[in-house]
This record gives sequence, structure tokens and C-alpha cells, in this order.
Amino acid sequence: MKKILLLSYCMICSLFAFSQNEDSLMVRRIADDILINGKAYDDLRYLCKKIGARLSGSANAQKAVEATATMLKEAGADTVYLQPCMVPHWIRGAKEQGIVQWGKNKKALNVCALGMSVGTPASGLKAELIEVANFEELKKLGAEKVKGKIVFFNYPMKPELIFNGYGDAVRYRGSGPVEAAKLGAVAVMIRSVTHALDNNPHTGATRYDSTVNKIPAMACSTLDAEWLHELFKKEKKVELFMKMSCEKLPDVLSYNVIGEIRGTEKPEEIITAGGHLDSWDLGEGAHDDGAGCVQSIQIIRTIKNLGIKPKRTIRAVMFMNEENGLAGGTKYAELAGINKENHIFAIESDAGGFGVETLGLTGKPEQVNKVRSWLPLFRPYGIYDMPDGGGGADIGPLRKYGTFMCSVNPGTQRYFDYHHAPNDKFEAVHKRELEMGAIGMTAIVYLVAQYGL
Repeated sequence: MKKILLLSYCMICSLFAFSQNEDSLMVRRIADDILINGKAYDDLRYLCKKIGARLSGSANAQKAVEATATMLKEAGADTVYLQPCMVPHWIRGAKEQGIVQWGKNKKALNVCALGMSVGTPASGLKAELIEVANFEELKKLGAEKVKGKIVFFNYPMKPELIFNGYGDAVRYRGSGPVEAAKLGAVAVMIRSVTHALDNNPHTGATRYDSTVNKIPAMACSTLDAEWLHELFKKEKKVELFMKMSCEKLPDVLSYNVIGEIRGTEKPEEIITAGGHLDSWDLGEGAHDDGAGCVQSIQIIRTIKNLGIKPKRTIRAVMFMNEENGLAGGTKYAELAGINKENHIFAIESDAGGFGVETLGLTGKPEQVNKVRSWLPLFRPYGIYDMPDGGGGADIGPLRKYGTFMCSVNPGTQRYFDYHHAPNDKFEAVHKRELEMGAIGMTAIVYLVAQYGL
């Protein structure tokens, strides 16, 4: 009996080893196809240079919808279709102005309007500028010292926060105008949310509250923020003239773009891989998030190039309106529920085209353990860990259906140099890093399609 059990155990180990070897060879084929035949970098060049910024509701966003639909068809998707969704339509208007005046001296700042901000009067707005380090300091000043002023939130990303500095600092972009308006401020300027010290102002969405006035909100570059901080040490009164012509127009129709390869054995089990097609309007949306889109298209292309017949359905999704509304991700999940679709796995790339260091995982313990058992297959391609904490903004709404969440986690220390800034251009993305990210995404999508969860 012991001999029979030992023989059975050896057979199981041999089969497992054979399976691992077969999978290793397939991942190698996936990597070779992407590195030798991949077109993600060319697709990104087209998105950035032929189309450019793709703010939701804009003509360029519609051009990007059409372009990525064509890319998915050329990649060999079985089906390509557009999923309608209504999106916000905010426009920046003419180049913003921010001019500091103290005594008889003036200095023009590098500024930009925050996304979704209201504009100033057509002639501009001028008021005394007051600097605060945080919300607590603002509240201590009170309405008496804030009313009629422009509040400057000079809150740097904390250097000691290795990965969470953005989440800590971005609250001043999101809630600064509301908190300042509660005390009677007439406008807000924030320090750009980035570790970089340069002259690039960073935009990004802000929010308003119906209980207080909507006041104009802009960001200045980090170098200007440093300069202003020193100025306040020497000058008792500093004024700011600001002029912004941005405005919110009625919502418009746009689309998620979806390319699908139908599964051969369990087509009802759906795997989603995607990025968001919209971008802010200062740069070209290369890292944020053209990279995630073209990596997702490359999944379809490589699966088809290698003649793989996935057992489960694979979808590459270009989500619309992540930056200022999440309409695309919300609609995708809504229709998944209405159509009673079974979304077993979703992966999102929205942290820049810097390759992949880890793949974040969120699912049932037994599912996470199964996916982690594949980690040795990824190590030759620079992915050394699969920590807890997978997800993303656009795939997040699928979580309520029990969908397994996976996030692409590149080396992100440089990401916020480009995030929502004018320098987020095609030239900022390295071809090799972009392709290494596509390898990680394609490999894990292949394995889930093959073995399920």
C-alpha cells in the first residue's frame, strides 16, 4: 500500500513538474513575441503623436476611440465593439495666468487650472495670497483671516512615504477648494502633487460641495511653491492675480473600446485586462495611461500571434473617463451585472509604462495561493513578488461581483514626475520597460485563461 501511495505521489509530482515546464516554455514564447514582434510602442507613438491629449468629451478622445478599435481589429480580436457611456466635458480654455505681486515687484508663475475647476471672471481675479501648510492651519486662521483671500496650500509630498506620498498629498487637490470656500476664500492654489522639483505644474481633478461656493482652483509648479515659501518669510503682503477660462459643459456620449477573444471551453468566464484611454490635456497621456492601453492591446496581439486558443474569454478594455468621473469603469461593471456576466479576473495597468516589479493580488485565499504558485514563471522577467492589494480605479467596480483583482505595479518612484503634467509625453516612455510590462500582463492573463481560479 505504501508503495502504491509513493508511486501516486511521484506521478503527481512529475505531472506538476511537466505542467510547470510547459508553462515556462509558453511564457518564454509570450516574452519572445512581445520583445521581437510587439507593436505596443508603435501604438503608443500613434496615440501620443498623431492624436495627443485625450480629455473626456473632446474630439481627441473620440479619435482615440476610433484608433484603438482599429488597433484591436488589427491585433486579431474575434470581436471589437464600442460600449456607450456618458462622460463629463470640461475644457481648459486659454492658457492660465498666475502673477504674484509684492510691492512694485511682479513674477509670473508656472500654473494650470485643476481639472473640473470653475473659471475666474473674464477679467481675472486678484486678491491677497495666504500660505497654509495643511487643513489644520487653515482652520486655525478662521474665516476672519481667510475671507476674501486666495489660499495657497503648500503641502509637499512627504519624502519619508516610500509609496503612499501621493495618496497623502492629493487630498489638498481634491478637497482644498471646498475647505477654503467654507471660510470665505475666493480662490485656491495648490503646490503640484509630485516629488519632482521642476517648473511643470500638475493638474488633476478637484471636487466641489453643493453647500459652499465653487471657487477657482489652480496648481503651481513645485519650484514656484518653494520660491513663494521664501517670499512669505520676507514680505508681509503678497497678492496673486489669476485668470482661468475653464468651464464645465454638458455631458457627452463617449465609449469604452473592447476587443475580445472568445474562450473555447468556458467562454462564460471572462478575464478583463485594461487601461484608461482618456488623459489630461497638458501632455500626451503617455504614462497615464496610454501605456496601459497599448499593453492591453498587445495581450490580444500576442495570444493571436502564437495561435493560443484560450479556454476562457479574454477582453482588452480601453476605459473612458477615469480621470474626471470613472464613467467608463462604472458603465462596464453596470452592464456586467445587467448581462449576468461572470467576470473571474481583472487586471489594470495605470501606474506608468515602467515595466513591472510586482503584481498585486486581491481575491479569496485559495485563489491568491493558486496565482502565487505561478510566481516562479514570472521571476525570469523581473517580477519577484505578488503581494496583497490588487485592483485599480476602472476595474474596481467589478469587485462587488467577487472578481479577482490584479494590479500592475511598476517601479513608481518616477511616475509622479510625469503624472498629469506637460512632460507626460511619448519620449518619457522606454520601449523595453513598456514591453516588460506587457509580458507580465499577457503571461498572467494566459495562465488564468488556461487554468481558471
